[in-house]
Amino acid sequence: MSDADPNPDGPPWDDDAPDAEAVERDPDTDDMFGAPEPASMREAEAAAAPAPAVEAKAAPKKAAPAPADAGPAAHADDGSAYTVLARKYRPHTFEDLIGQEAMVRTLTNAFATGRIAHAFMLTGVRGVGKTTTARLLARALNNETDSIDRPSLELTTHGRHDAAIMAGQHMDVVEMDAASHTGIDGIRDIIESVRYAPVEARYKVYVLDEVHMLSNQAFNALLKTLEEPPPHAKFIFATTEIRKVPVTILSRCQRFDLRRVEPEILVEHLARIADREGMKIEQDALALIARAAEGSVRDGLSLLDQALVQGERGETVKTEIVRDMLGLADRSQTIALFESIMAGRTPEALELFRTLYGYGADPVQVTNDLLEHCHAASVAKMLGPQATRLPNDQAQKLTALGAVISAGTLARVWQMLLRALDEVRRAPNPADAVEMAIVRLAYAADLPGPEEALKALRDGEPMPGGSSPRGPSGGGGGGGASAQLAARPVAAPSLPDPQSFEQVVALIGEKREVGLQMDVQRYVRPVAFKPGAITYESLEGAPLDLARKLAARLKDWTGRTWLIAANGQGGGETMIELDRRKRSEERAGVEADPFVQAVMEAFPGTVIGEIKTLAAPVELPTIPDEPAEED
Repeated sequence: MSDADPNPDGPPWDDDAPDAEAVERDPDTDDMFGAPEPASMREAEAAAAPAPAVEAKAAPKKAAPAPADAGPAAHADDGSAYTVLARKYRPHTFEDLIGQEAMVRTLTNAFATGRIAHAFMLTGVRGVGKTTTARLLARALNNETDSIDRPSLELTTHGRHDAAIMAGQHMDVVEMDAASHTGIDGIRDIIESVRYAPVEARYKVYVLDEVHMLSNQAFNALLKTLEEPPPHAKFIFATTEIRKVPVTILSRCQRFDLRRVEPEILVEHLARIADREGMKIEQDALALIARAAEGSVRDGLSLLDQALVQGERGETVKTEIVRDMLGLADRSQTIALFESIMAGRTPEALELFRTLYGYGADPVQVTNDLLEHCHAASVAKMLGPQATRLPNDQAQKLTALGAVISAGTLARVWQMLLRALDEVRRAPNPADAVEMAIVRLAYAADLPGPEEALKALRDGEPMPGGSSPRGPSGGGGGGGASAQLAARPVAAPSLPDPQSFEQVVALIGEKREVGLQMDVQRYVRPVAFKPGAITYESLEGAPLDLARKLAARLKDWTGRTWLIAANGQGGGETMIELDRRKRSEERAGVEADPFVQAVMEAFPGTVIGEIKTLAAPVELPTIPDEPAEED
């Protein structure tokens, strides 16, 4: 069959073959490789196109493409132009690294003196900057600008190799993910290529991320090359599991432990980034994000990215919104819960937890918070409130709570909370597990330790602690009079009335009412006091129910009604003001001491730090000499 004889039974595309050339590209179909339509084809189609009026009726449905310089508005809907904050604000110089001053100082001195190691091991938790530091190191080793032609940490944005290295496209900087190349083949390729000199840069740099994932055979194959590498080769390793790296590898590397970023430093960093993004977020919300990030800058930026979309541009992102986003409970409320547990007020503690749970708090997170509060109270007991790294009000509450609870009790509560955390995670209903843990903790908070119990049994004294009397431990039936006696409710013994306002504050502390104690010390200026009646001047910011709460607690403890009036004027100093004045007078006396003045003059710049009163030395009894034996 010839081309001149059309075949009516043939395919339709054969009909027009004699009249026109075969069309190589459909004008309504995109190129499979994404290339634009050739200009020659567009011109030919324009020349052969009918009149515009006719084409206007059959206009294509596809909208005209946006201009190339349309900017972010062109991607406002699909989000293709958005870069997450963790990538957008990745450090480009060593000065941009936060919280790693010790490592930067060591590297700066090493590069300045020319004592540069041939292998570096970077370790730390996720998100502290290990991979970024490795790329910065590769740039520093190959730093080359118009004014710098040596290894230097003075990085700029216009270095010859900087852009390619940061993009992972430089031929002399080889990045390998050890998690996906665990076998010996990848290491064999490195060993083969390390012999050749670099093509463009000063050093050939090999960056191995997650190096702990390499197999034992791969580690063994790398040993000889790592010990005696060519002078043009440098190795940079990064890992989150330093214990899984063989010691034979570690001994051949200069190790740098990247520290967790402190919460206050991370809060400042997040605030700067939010300001650059034109968004406003409350400081307490940033503190919640920094706490949830656990020292990881990347985690913090990811959470900040999530938090900023919670508010409209120009509006401030509230702390409550971030707390709900993170599934956290209000820390002040969990501290109140911990205080109620340690004071043995089980009904109040259960109500507090149910309120938190009703607001969406995660039971596991609440248990974690209780663990943190127990740890903070224990640390503050030994080192002071500044060791808790909490806001001042929260630190003071936990410090006061730790001061009235023994270290043994805190250690026992810690162990019980650890077991409770495991139960909450495994329980079918985590909220029920938390409530059972609260009941156990509130009962056991005042139980004596083993030493106290043995001493009480030995001396025949009543057993200290415990929230309620318990019957005999014998099994079987019976019961008898002793069981009936044990089952009767026993009224709590009333305490003697405090004879001064200071004794009232001390009694509140003994009962572990830390929140009430701090409010009394901070806002109450006593005007008149007598057993059963207190008149005071209330400072601004005092809780509205302070008088009622104080009267109720004193009635429970002493068994009598107390009249508390907050309408007095001209009161004296609060307990905090009195303590601050005494400490100021003590410091002034120490500074006026002639010996101290002489020491400060002999050592200019000396500053008096904390003033402590040392305990009196213990005088040991004199041991008489043994009499000489007579012959």
